[in-house]
Amino acid sequence: MRIIFFGTPEFAVASLQALVEAKLDVVAVVTAPDKPAGRGQQIQSSPVKAYAVSVGLPVLQPAKLKDPAFLEELAAYKADLQIIVAFRMLPEAVWNMPPKGTFNLHASLLPQYRGAAPIHWAVINGETETGITTFFLQHEIDTGDLLFQETEPISETDTTGELYERLMNKGGALVVKTTRAIESGDIHPKPQQEIEELKSAPKLQRSTGEVHWTRAGRDIVNLVRGMNPFPGAHTVFQGKNCKLIGVEFHPEIIPDLGVGVWDTDQKTFLRVGCSDGYINILEWQMEGKKRLKIEDFLRGYNFNF
Repeated sequence: MRIIFFGTPEFAVASLQALVEAKLDVVAVVTAPDKPAGRGQQIQSSPVKAYAVSVGLPVLQPAKLKDPAFLEELAAYKADLQIIVAFRMLPEAVWNMPPKGTFNLHASLLPQYRGAAPIHWAVINGETETGITTFFLQHEIDTGDLLFQETEPISETDTTGELYERLMNKGGALVVKTTRAIESGDIHPKPQQEIEELKSAPKLQRSTGEVHWTRAGRDIVNLVRGMNPFPGAHTVFQGKNCKLIGVEFHPEIIPDLGVGVWDTDQKTFLRVGCSDGYINILEWQMEGKKRLKIEDFLRGYNFNF
């Protein structure tokens, strides 16, 4: 069964590597065009391209997925199946091309958390469980018939980065399982059930990570966990932007420590009041500075309370 793989970031590499190591017949890889990145704006390839080149797979990098030249090149590979992991939305001319269809790996238990950032939003919303899903593509994004799902617990201390790693590795195994099932014909696609309280996973904005101290402490902790390591929760402290990396909530109301009021002994703690207690800052990064544990920060900072 001839396979074409579509993906761009590190999350997709685990699935592509799993297919290659399972000796499934990946005949080509489609990924994003090279682009400048970093301070020096050096041209960089995607993680998927780097891996594909390392194992000798042909790589296609279309700027436009509806480009007739790309569609012709894609069709020439005569793929039986296409697999999508962390790639942009495909036009029907692409996803409807192979006879065995096109399936996608999504990092949530669909239909919950359809969208671009399912891992972030599951943590931000304080979920205790998420998972991964494979499903056939159709017109509306993340709505196709379900193939397989696997659950993954989320602990109270998990960050998006930690959950990302686990789902990435689990996703590689599920992609191989799904591919083998399609190849053997042992699949039973099921329509997604529409439920009343659907939670979405829209693309993250800078405003998503802004901490509002009027919120409940547990919600603030979940936001910081969910935005760690990227793009980061943030607040303003004494006129400077700060990226919050680690915080803890104390459900204790302290006199004179009102909502949004900061307090420190300038040696061991820096805390700020929230709606139902206070938040201790454990680790953060001030603009233009390196990330620091709060004890190290306090030793070198001159306060102007």
